[in-house]
Amino acid sequence: MTNSSSDEQAVGGAVTLGLLAAWALHDLEELATVPGWWRRNLPALRERYPAVPEAVWRQAGAVEGREFAVAVGAMAAVVASAAVAGRLTGGRSAAYQTALDAFGLHGLVHLAQAGLARGYTPGSATSPLVVVPFTLWARHRLRRAGVLRATRPRDLAVGLGLAGAATVGAHAVARRLTGATAARPR
Repeated sequence: MTNSSSDEQAVGGAVTLGLLAAWALHDLEELATVPGWWRRNLPALRERYPAVPEAVWRQAGAVEGREFAVAVGAMAAVVASAAVAGRLTGGRSAAYQTALDAFGLHGLVHLAQAGLARGYTPGSATSPLVVVPFTLWARHRLRRAGVLRATRPRDLAVGLGLAGAATVGAHAVARRLTGATAARPR
């Protein structure tokens, strides 16, 4: 795709469609590790963090590999849509920039989770190697092209909230498609 605007050429596909590529690398790590990690670590986490409601632990432990894989696929559609919106607008799309910010912040959340778990958690290996560096690089390129929107703390909160809602929605779709049932509080 050839664009006539120098801003769009300066941003290019590596920045916009790169969001989907970076996300895919990150989620490959999660696909490979999530189900087994929960099985191995759930008892210790329950003991270490007794204030966390039991329903949260049951829900986390109830996600099977197939359901998780379908949820990742559903999230892929969300990320791909944002990346394409970014590409079509030369990086100007609010949806793309919000998704980019949410991606970077979610990488920081993975690192915080690893700190709380006192060790490896799914997603914590690619967060410092792929997620955070890609986000910073892409934001730098958007800023250099003059298309990066000012980011206020409220925008970051909205981005994280939308990422959380997309994650919940992706798991709801996955449960529906796989016939899995959500863990019910006793």
